[in-house]
This record gives sequence, C-alpha cells and structure tokens, in this order.
Amino acid sequence: MYDLAIVGGTLIDGTGAPARRADIGIRDGVIVTVAERLDGPAAETIDAAGMIVTPGFVDIHSHYDGQVTWDTALDPSASHGVTTVVSGNCGVGFAPVRPGSEDWLIELMEGVEDIPGAALAEGIEWKWESFPEYLDAVDGRGLALDYGVQIAHGPLRAYVMGDRGARNEEATPEDIEAMAVLVEEAVRAGALGFSTSRTLTHRAIDGTPVPGTFATEDELFSLGRAAAAGGRAVFELAPLGTAGEDIVAPHREMDWMKRLSAETGLPVSFSLLQIDAAPELWKEMLEQSKAAHAEGIQLYPQVAGRPFGMIVGFTGRHAFTLRPTYEELAARLAREELLAELARPEVRAKILAEADRDPRPGDMSDMIALGQQFLTDRIYPLGGPVPDYEPAPDRSVAALAAAEGVDPMAKLYDLMLEDDGRAMLMVPIFGYSDNDHEALREMLLHPAAVIGLADGGAHVAMVCDASMPTYLLTHWARDRRRGETLPLEYLIRKQTRDTAHLYGLTDRGEVAEGKKADLNVIDFDTLFLDVPRMAHDLPAGGGRLLQDARGYAATVVSGVITRRNDKDTGARPGRLVRGAR
Repeated sequence: MYDLAIVGGTLIDGTGAPARRADIGIRDGVIVTVAERLDGPAAETIDAAGMIVTPGFVDIHSHYDGQVTWDTALDPSASHGVTTVVSGNCGVGFAPVRPGSEDWLIELMEGVEDIPGAALAEGIEWKWESFPEYLDAVDGRGLALDYGVQIAHGPLRAYVMGDRGARNEEATPEDIEAMAVLVEEAVRAGALGFSTSRTLTHRAIDGTPVPGTFATEDELFSLGRAAAAGGRAVFELAPLGTAGEDIVAPHREMDWMKRLSAETGLPVSFSLLQIDAAPELWKEMLEQSKAAHAEGIQLYPQVAGRPFGMIVGFTGRHAFTLRPTYEELAARLAREELLAELARPEVRAKILAEADRDPRPGDMSDMIALGQQFLTDRIYPLGGPVPDYEPAPDRSVAALAAAEGVDPMAKLYDLMLEDDGRAMLMVPIFGYSDNDHEALREMLLHPAAVIGLADGGAHVAMVCDASMPTYLLTHWARDRRRGETLPLEYLIRKQTRDTAHLYGLTDRGEVAEGKKADLNVIDFDTLFLDVPRMAHDLPAGGGRLLQDARGYAATVVSGVITRRNDKDTGARPGRLVRGAR
C-alpha cells in the first residue's frame, strides 16, 4: 500500500533526461517506486493525466531568516512549487545575537534587504543567542516546506567584535579565531554554509556597510577553513562590484574566491548580474568560473531568470512620494481612499506641478523616488493579464510619452492610475543593458551557473522574484517571443537537482526511488503567472508584493500534499534541514 500515488503524468525527473510517461509511488515520505504503471493500491491518488510531474524546486537564496520564526507557510515561495529554501544569504541574518542588540540586527536586515523593521520587530520572538540555539528554535516548527540556513558574517562579526565589528574595523587575530570557532560550531550544528557581503550597496538603515564588507583575506580564509572543518558547507557571497559600484573589483574578487575554494574544497557561490557600467563583464566572470571548474575548483555564479530591479506603483514605491500633496494625502487617508483621491484631475494636476521636498539623508525610499524621475526610459508597464518582463524599448514610459507628445512624469502618473490605481510597472536595474533577455539566456545556459537571487523574503515592497520558478517555466520554456526559449527538462534540472546538489542536499532534487518525496504536479499548458499585487499581511500591517500563480495541481513535501490547485492545504510537513543530506 502506497501512502500516495501520482499516476498518468509526464515525468520530468530533474536530471535533464527527456520527459517520459511514469507513475510514482510514495511511502513514509520517500519515493519507493517510479514505473510506467504502478501495481498496488494507495491511500490517496493524484491523477496527473495531461500534466507534468517534477521534483520540488530548491531555492537557494531566500532571506526568510526572520519570517520563518512567525510564518509557517513561507509564502510567496511555497506558492511557486518551492519545497526547500536556503536562507542566511548575503552576510545578514539573526544569529548569533547578543541580548540587547536585536534592534541593531533588525535595522541591518531592513537596510540591506528592505524588510519592514516594524514587521520584524513584531514578528520575531527571540528565543536564541547562539547560532545552534537559532537552529533549535526553528527545529520542530511545522512548515510548508523545508528550511535550511547559513551562518551570516554580519551578525557573527558584531557578536564577536561588538561595535568594532559593526563599524567594519579590521579584525584582530583573536577576533578571527573567535569567529572561526563559531563558524565551525554552526556548521557542525547544521548550518548549510557561511555567507558574506562585500558589495557597497548593502547597507544598514543608518548607511553603514554590512559588517564584513571590508574583511581581509586572513579573515575570509580563516572563516572558510572553519566552515570546511565543520563539514560539508558552501561559501556564499555578494562580491564587491556586484551592483556596478566598482567594475575592476570583480576580477580581484574572482582571484581570492578561486584560491579559497582550491584550498578549502568549499563550493563558492557568488551573485552575478549584468551591469550597465560594464555590460560585458558578466561574460568574463562566467568564463573564469568555467576555467576554474576545469581545474577542479568549485565556483558557482548565482544568476537570475529575469531582470533584477523593482516594481513600482501607487500601492508601493513610486516617484511621487516626495510631493507635498501626495505626502499629506497618504498620511491621512486609507489605501482605497488614497487611490480614489489620486485619480481626481485636480489632485493629479497639483501633484504633477509640485516640486519635491528635500530628501532625507540616507533614506532609501526617498532615493528611490528621486531616482525614478530620471529613469523614465527604463520604466515599463508590466501590462496584464500576463506581465511582460521583456518589453521592447518603445514600451518605456519615456518612449510612450514621446509618442503621445506628453511629459514623461505625467505619463508615468497615468500609467500607475490604471487598474483603479493598482497598475504595476517594472524598472529593470540589472540584467537589461541590451533591452532584451539574451544576456540572461546565456547565463542560464552556462554550465557553472546556478539559479538563485529569488529573494523570497527580501525587498518585499519592491520585487516578488520568489515567483522565479514559475517564470522560468512560463516565459523561458513556453511563452518567450523576443528570442529563443529553453528546454523544459533543462529548466527543471537547473532549479531542482543543480541547486540541491550545490548545498549537498542529494536526497532531493530528483524523482527517483529512494529520494525524498518532494514533487510538483503542474498543468504546464495552462500554467499562468499573474501581475504582482500589494498585500498588507506582514506583522504590524507591513506591505509586501505577492505574485499569484495558477496551474500547480499539487505540491508535495515529504509525501504530504501541501498545496492543491494553487491553495494551501494547511499541511506542514516541512522541517529544518541540518547539514548536507
């Protein structure tokens, strides 16, 4: 007797092999049979006729460090077929923590990853000090998917060095030794890796770079050795130059990353984006990674499946938040009333005629509002009902305004008023230097690259890239019109087996006998990704963008159906993942 059977579907098993007809039998959370036809009864059967069956998706860049402590659903990732996430990315997290420094960690996370500080402050119930105690606090929580986490350089440095570490002062040999002890302890306790950030764009609310940004090689190599001593681990980072702040630095970063991986044996995974300041630099980074692999050195660029930027609109971040009339209305009106007021012609005219107030020094929201006013040639309507993430240049706000003979800011205002003021527009900051997806396609095809950067729990008011798994299937395998698509079997492998195996999670990522029963049943022909929408469902009423999908007939975690027909079943079989599997 099987606990669950999935029958009649087309299996795409995660290895890259051609799709084939197969049934799947599951018992005790494990796949026990994969065959053309199952023999024997099952307690429950999913009819997958006309659908594809895939491994559950493994998202290695999620930033759910805080959300996991209050939210068992771990949406929006769970809504897009993800069955395992890795957190503790980019050198930020919430452990270890000195009692009394919790607010500082919240401000660090809020600044770097744009997670509302009020939501973190209200949502997190601090039950730990050390990193192993953080794991224990998460362990035993029933979740909709499996959760793994890395120990992050920022909190580690502040814990050991106090204010000196937070201010990025150089670590002494004693500081480095103390940090190394904690890194090894964390990996032995179950951390999947160690992460750090060196990009100057990652800053706390007060403008301070993430602790570790300027760490010396002695510090980085000592912490890498400690992670290796603790067991199977990944060294993950956002390198200097990631966001184009220094176009020479990436070559220096590649040099020490190669030497670190060669010495320690650790896989090193680093964020890689196309930047306008050097739009061909990513090719050099990929070639160096490929050459390193030929030498047995494990360098894995983390790449995205669509442009990396922000979503703007009147329900979220936008270019008019510094206008006095808008600020006055937003301060006193409820959301629905505000949208109605913004649509009034006299209010529109007043806001468009006003000058901005002076921005607050270091305030990210103010900087974003100002920046958008100079980017109308890079802001595009997402449209609907199918969002367009690969628009042609003539679809930019500036181009549309020029064609109509109107002011670009007036056109931007009017576009945001569409859909009763809920229209969303896209600003592709990275990965769109050539106004198409060809650079992204080459990155996705590169043998050394892994899919990451989905940021499911981060930048919640600006993006919803947790929908990346669905986008990879809808856009890249089926719907792309401005260039070639990619094979469905390849795209499934890239976000299942490849991401799982990078972190040593070889018990999942494939549909095969003996593997963990994490699966998706997808109506691929009708799979649909909606336009992002703003929800206010975080603690303290914090807002975040969500992006709904339709077509997931079932998502299965450890043999239990967690989502059925795009709805959460309430089942919580997901658990903390401690270490490599």
